[in-house]
Amino acid sequence: MHRLSVQPTIALLALLAFAPMVFAQDAPKAEEKKAETKAEEKPADKPADKPAEKPAEKPEEKPEEKPAEKPAEKPAELPTKLSVIHLDNPSGVTVHPGTGHVFITSRQGVFRYVPATKKIYLEVEGFPTDEYGKGPKYNIGPLGCTLWGTDRLIVPDGSQKDGEEVVRIYKIADELPAKPRKATETEFVLGPIKGNPEANYKGEGNYYAAVVWNDTIYVTANGDDTKGWIVTSKITDGKPGELTGTIATKEATQVDAPVGITTTPDSSSLVVGQMGEVSVPGDSLLSFYDKEGKLTKNYKTTLNDISGLAYSPKTGKLYATDFAWAEEIKGNGGLFELVIEGDEVKPKKILGLDRPTALGFDKEGALYVTVFGTGKDTGDKPNGGLIRLEPGL
Repeated sequence: MHRLSVQPTIALLALLAFAPMVFAQDAPKAEEKKAETKAEEKPADKPADKPAEKPAEKPEEKPEEKPAEKPAEKPAELPTKLSVIHLDNPSGVTVHPGTGHVFITSRQGVFRYVPATKKIYLEVEGFPTDEYGKGPKYNIGPLGCTLWGTDRLIVPDGSQKDGEEVVRIYKIADELPAKPRKATETEFVLGPIKGNPEANYKGEGNYYAAVVWNDTIYVTANGDDTKGWIVTSKITDGKPGELTGTIATKEATQVDAPVGITTTPDSSSLVVGQMGEVSVPGDSLLSFYDKEGKLTKNYKTTLNDISGLAYSPKTGKLYATDFAWAEEIKGNGGLFELVIEGDEVKPKKILGLDRPTALGFDKEGALYVTVFGTGKDTGDKPNGGLIRLEPGL
């Protein structure tokens, strides 16, 4: 597969002193597994009142001159905070609807961040490491995460070779983990989808993001670029079935690399972001599929590389992250609202970000976004992070 790159150019509000990351009891403290949380922001001091200025003399009136139109007011910026630093290429995020705990996948493993205490814990460790991308390559581990109910965490994996990679499902509790579990300590493992040497097929892999819809687990996959598979596992009696290729998105849309995935607020459609070629700016698509897997709507977005999709639970608006991979558009990544008007999608930029990879809302409407770069010089430490936007989207 061939995705993910960057220039450290992110515009955040005030960046404050960092507090050391706190791991669960007995969690390993190896440097490569460390991440850090940002300290709480203090409100800026109120500026002193500006002295009154002497009013300018009234200019000579020109009766025939029409008054200038009042410029449109710029929307107020949402308070934004860099909540976690020193994450190594974080690619997935999801928020528990009950506890509000934020689960994050990165090359280091799976983390659990607790917003109430601003502490982070290593939940799952011991994943292998694979390389991802064309041109610049990145070390990756598990790529995505989503919840199945409230007590299971689905983790699509990218840490092995195509044909060997799997989708892992872990049993989780509301309580914090006493210590990290190993990657192999799963409740269920879906796959692998092995290759076929006679057909020159290496097998499926780079499982990126997942969603549970109509008693089925849907996962975007980027192993076979000629098909662009969304793979599925049917849930029967509380157990997932065989992982199989179900929707060939490349054949349906003529654009490869399904990455972001979600469902419409009314659960009527599956929504997929086709990332497209990293060397082709502006080729990402927004696609809708019905319950039978038939493509019903397909929109050009003018975005470069859609890496994540999510609907706001408060407004029903659709948001996407654009990784912006190609050399000529480095620094153009960010968070966008996707406004559908008739047969067009009009992206509205909310925030410029450095290689954003995934996004997830909490039940109050706050938005969490994972990014490969935070704009902070971290020396020899990983430069990825978790950003929080206050409710309002």
